[in-house]
Amino acid sequence: MRIAVAGATGNTGALTVAALERDGHDVVRISRSLGVDLTTGEGLDDALAGVEAVVDATNGPVADRAEAVAYFGTTTRNLLAAEERAGVRHHVLLSIVGIADIEGNAHYAGKREQERLVAQGAVPWTIVPATQFHDFAVMAAGWAERDGAAAIAPLLVQPIAPADVADILAEIATGAPQGRYADVAGPETQDLVDMARRTLDAQGRKVRLVPTWSGLFGATMAGEVLLPGEGARIAPTTFEDWLAGQR
Repeated sequence: MRIAVAGATGNTGALTVAALERDGHDVVRISRSLGVDLTTGEGLDDALAGVEAVVDATNGPVADRAEAVAYFGTTTRNLLAAEERAGVRHHVLLSIVGIADIEGNAHYAGKREQERLVAQGAVPWTIVPATQFHDFAVMAAGWAERDGAAAIAPLLVQPIAPADVADILAEIATGAPQGRYADVAGPETQDLVDMARRTLDAQGRKVRLVPTWSGLFGATMAGEVLLPGEGARIAPTTFEDWLAGQR
């Protein structure tokens, strides 16, 4: 099966490409660095020739709400329009668990726009909401780190391994469109502060963590907002399994 992966040079995109190729599929990599620009549409028609399904694992700007909505809106419209011209039969979008209930987060606003366009588009679709990845805690600490200290929110999450997400995306892309798929999550609930501390320790880095709701993530994300809903698909890799590979 000929399948395109948008965001193919990113972490999840590259893992999805590897999962599809492992299973014998013909994979088209879509990335600006490879000559296909989703923001302008340049190269899309050639890239999608003969493609039956597309996996969208792209990322975008997070600092400004308007910029994020504009970016995800533009790239998604361009991608869906090119898919319709090419006769693509299945659009698979990687999204995030819980974003419908969270205001004030620029990236989540962009992802909501992306979901809206996919659901209203002409190409049959599956939206796959996943929880935060295992490396999310240390990334969040890195965004806020100043002078050896980092503010980090005590979020309750159920993190998932990127490789598990890639396997699920590859599986779904080869099947029929399913609309909104079940939430996809890792096997255990974790505290983001503890995850960051343990990851930094495993990497041999010294950063003083300051738990607070006044940083990047506010109190609207407290409680069970970011946890998967009923009927979630639980992936096998634990945070401890992933952490062992960081040492």
